[in-house]
This record gives sequence, C-alpha cells and structure tokens, in this order.
Amino acid sequence: MRQIYLAAGCFWGAEHYLQLINGVVSTRTGFANGNTQDPTYKEVYTDTTGYAETVEVIYDPEILSLETLVSLYFKSIDPTSVNKQGEDTGTRYRTGIYYTDPGDYAVAKKVYDEVAAGYDRPLAVELEPLRNFYPAEEYHQDYLNKNPQGYCHLPQALFDFARKANR
Repeated sequence: MRQIYLAAGCFWGAEHYLQLINGVVSTRTGFANGNTQDPTYKEVYTDTTGYAETVEVIYDPEILSLETLVSLYFKSIDPTSVNKQGEDTGTRYRTGIYYTDPGDYAVAKKVYDEVAAGYDRPLAVELEPLRNFYPAEEYHQDYLNKNPQGYCHLPQALFDFARKANR
C-alpha cells in the first residue's frame, strides 16, 4: 500500500469523494503542514496554526496509480482558488498535495503541470513534502457517511463520477 495526503478544501467532502475511487483502501481526515503540536479542529479553525484540512489516502498501486489518483483529485478542486473551495474560505481550506515518498514528487508534478497548462494563471495548489499530519477528532472521520445530509461543498455529480472513474 502507498500513501499520499491531499488537501481539497473542507475535508468532509474531500474524504467522501476520495473514498469512492476504486483502489483507495482507507482515508483519514486531519490537519497537515502546520506550526503547532497536536492541533484540535477548534484551533485549526482560527486560521492561526498554519494547518490545511487534509485527507490521508492509503491506496493500492496495483489498482490505482498515483498519476490517476492525483488527476482525480484535481477534478474535485478549483486549482486556481487561493484559500477557498466552494463557500469555504480561510488558509485551512487551501489545496495541496503532500507526499511522504520523494519519488512521488515527479509523478504529482507531471499531473500538476498538465493541469496548469490549461489555465492562464498559476495554480494555487501546494506541492511539497508532508511535514506533519495530525488526525482530526473522531466525529470528523467518515463524516458524510455518518451524516448523509451533512454539509458538503462538492456536488453529488462528482461523487457519482468518482464511483465510476477508474473502473
């Protein structure tokens, strides 16, 4: 199994979307690349900790390539939006691809550059090594599975797309 950390705005919808992709084995919501130890959601919500709401993705590379996973990730975000996805605003909602294996950089960068070529302004997606990750509180884990009517900035059509994307 392999892992990558993806920040795509509010982690409730991002986690749900990523869970639906064939080859994703598990997900966990949390906070990545911030400046404090063991942050709480309440602390991260203040936008003073430097953390991004992020989803840890464990995937099976025999079923899902990193290139495909990153390509599907880009379909769930506005890659040019700074600190905003949907109606959610703040540094905690920034977008990012955080890797733990240095070899993953080249794969993610290839997809990043392909996406960037389709825009006339720079992408606002961080692409950097994971410095730290702290899991969010339990009530944030699998939030939309537990609360099907819960808030989500992503449209239902995107979830339908994810279910069929790489089958």
